[in-house]
Amino acid sequence: MNVITKNKVKQTGRSFLFTIGLFGSRETIIYITTFSVAVKFLTFCLDLEDQLAAMRKKAADALPGSSWMPFEINPNLPPETADIVIVGGGVVGWSIAYWLKQKERLPRGMRVLVVERDPSVSGPVVTPAPPTLNPSSVSQQEHLGVMNEDPVDLQFNHSGYLFLASVSCYAGLENEGWFDPWSLLNAFRRKAISLGAIQCFGEVTDFKYTTHIRTTADEEQLETRRIKSVKVQMPNSMEYQPVECAIVVNAAGAYSGKLAEMLGIGRGPQDSIYGLPVPVEPRKRYVYVVHCPDGPGLDCPLLIDYSGVYFRREGLGGNYISGISPEEAEEPDTSNLEVDHQFFEDKVWPKLAQRVPAFEKLKVTSAWAGFYDYNTFDQNGIIGIHPLISNMYFATGFSGHGLQHSPAVGRAVAELILDGGFKTLNLKRMSFSRIFAQEPMLEQNIV
Repeated sequence: MNVITKNKVKQTGRSFLFTIGLFGSRETIIYITTFSVAVKFLTFCLDLEDQLAAMRKKAADALPGSSWMPFEINPNLPPETADIVIVGGGVVGWSIAYWLKQKERLPRGMRVLVVERDPSVSGPVVTPAPPTLNPSSVSQQEHLGVMNEDPVDLQFNHSGYLFLASVSCYAGLENEGWFDPWSLLNAFRRKAISLGAIQCFGEVTDFKYTTHIRTTADEEQLETRRIKSVKVQMPNSMEYQPVECAIVVNAAGAYSGKLAEMLGIGRGPQDSIYGLPVPVEPRKRYVYVVHCPDGPGLDCPLLIDYSGVYFRREGLGGNYISGISPEEAEEPDTSNLEVDHQFFEDKVWPKLAQRVPAFEKLKVTSAWAGFYDYNTFDQNGIIGIHPLISNMYFATGFSGHGLQHSPAVGRAVAELILDGGFKTLNLKRMSFSRIFAQEPMLEQNIV
């Protein structure tokens, strides 16, 4: 408030005191004294506001590159309480949020909070491999529409898939194709938010939990934990918000293993259940966009060669995307998202040109890198609750297939939480039990 306004407050208070003081009784004088104290307190608050504004300006001048302002209430803080906290704002996390809100019995009766890393800080965590879809899945996009907003368009391309097992053996899938992954992610996010889900940019950096001792069927003592709250660290800030919750869903993708470590998973003796980590870690994959005017035409399917290289058409005008998963011993550094162009020269291009001679004349026009949430145990997803954490559900480890699996996984996790078990699809094989039993669920000929 400016000086003129403050002087008016002071003058108004003094005039009021003088006028009533001439005619008032003793009780009136007591009231006037109280009013005088209130006026002084108001003046103090106004002066304090000016001083804080000056301090904010000094801090902004001292830190011109920072948007942080001291003594400012952050409007982006998550709520202090939530029924369910979903850690991870990828397509799996938002699919779970959508299905939870879709299945709730009372509209907006359940508070679902989705905590996702600020993409401007952490960089993209994406699935580089080309996602597949079929027409029956495309029809599901109608359920993701939001009233008074543009209809969902996944940009489905039905050119099909072609797997080459050898020179004389192949398997083609009709009525299959690919779609735009960001369109699916944004559709799930937009629909979930319209149903009442809460979005928060931040990072879960700690948990508060209680411990309990339970006796197994074999009379063994197990120490289990129950999460009471999560600590959400705000991006570009020292601020954090504890969020009390009943259930946590670990859909943190490539970082879900690290998130489980915060609760002690994998930190116990190696020969015990406590020492068995969640086998999910980031693996970097490259995607290259190439231009080849004489390449395959509009009817070209997404082709997966038996050498491991894949390619598909990208729009029109002779553009294609391609890539290959590196050998285990050649896994690239995951501390950054830099693209290794030499990898294309050595590992991708020769195989492309061998399969399609026209690709000998291609030119790389752009490239990007992203992280798989790679399951080192069997490259398949992990769905369900961990036996040592009574209220954390996992949906992770899809190893590059999270986009394809996300609609079904979201529904399955929502059923586990709200119905107490799988109803639509029985996904018990994807639980932690196979990891503890050391029984991998392996697949062949996957990208």
